[in-house]
Amino acid sequence: MGLTLHRRHLLQAAMGGAVLARAPAVFAQPTTPTRWAYLAPGFTALMAPYIAAKNLSGKFGVNLAAPTEYTTVSTYYNDFAAGNYDVCIGSWDVFAARYQAGVPIRLLCTITTADMIMILTGDKAINTIEDLRGKTLAAGQSTGTYRMVSGLIKERYKLEVGKDIAVQGVDNPAAAMTLVMANRADAGLSWEPSVSAALKRRPDLRVIFSAGQAYRELANSTLPYFGVGVREDWAQRNPDAVHRVREVFAACIAGIVGDPVDAALVAGSATGFTPDIVSDALTSKRLSFRYGSMTDPAEREAMIAAGAFMMRNGLLGKPIDQGFFIAS
Repeated sequence: MGLTLHRRHLLQAAMGGAVLARAPAVFAQPTTPTRWAYLAPGFTALMAPYIAAKNLSGKFGVNLAAPTEYTTVSTYYNDFAAGNYDVCIGSWDVFAARYQAGVPIRLLCTITTADMIMILTGDKAINTIEDLRGKTLAAGQSTGTYRMVSGLIKERYKLEVGKDIAVQGVDNPAAAMTLVMANRADAGLSWEPSVSAALKRRPDLRVIFSAGQAYRELANSTLPYFGVGVREDWAQRNPDAVHRVREVFAACIAGIVGDPVDAALVAGSATGFTPDIVSDALTSKRLSFRYGSMTDPAEREAMIAAGAFMMRNGLLGKPIDQGFFIAS
């Protein structure tokens, strides 16, 4: 269930000042710490130890508080919406939906693509999504990912998940892979690093659907998945910190992409997966980190187009407007 107490203390030391004392920051740091968090297990837990180990907060002069670890998705997002912390790594459409509901959340950048979302099968007779007609898909129906993938399948393949393809509900992405490996479902919807963990245990499993690829075929564009959201009240109080936090995440993503094996070793088991599984997810490009700053007009346009897709499929109530972005 996430980091041990020992690892948590290491993160607190690294981000609370111990590392900075040995390696002075390039910039004078703000006195008020920036509160942030991550969700464990999962790939977001990769970033906290990486930022600490590489002293990125010190390099860019950000006074990052020790990150809060969450293990429940709903509490993670609800606490961010309530203002209990300032910077959140999460699914951008969740941020957009909360923003449209009046919560003061804005998008700073995106960090991964939807290529990390996949459908796997071990059935040799199933080679495409069309082959799932009349079959059973294990999936977490309460997730936004499930609804997004359902929309992609409907638009790309003209199949309705839940009608043309039966659904067996699960609680999390790992459970979907467990049912597939046990031959209790014809296919399973999951995402990294759960996909790599399943492929390690059952190398005969095959990917028959990538959400990122399906969206490229529909829109000739990249579909972002995870991003960094910030509280608007924090951003207004700390305009300089906004720029520095952006630089921290840009450097973090560049470092992970540049040396994924090192990143996996730095994270250790913080993600809930062994370093070899995380390394495989990264080096195979199934876990696709891609940094996109909302200061870039092209990135904002891509997000607006992705928002239109979400709206068509009932995932957002209205189009994304420019006020959602931290564009400067």
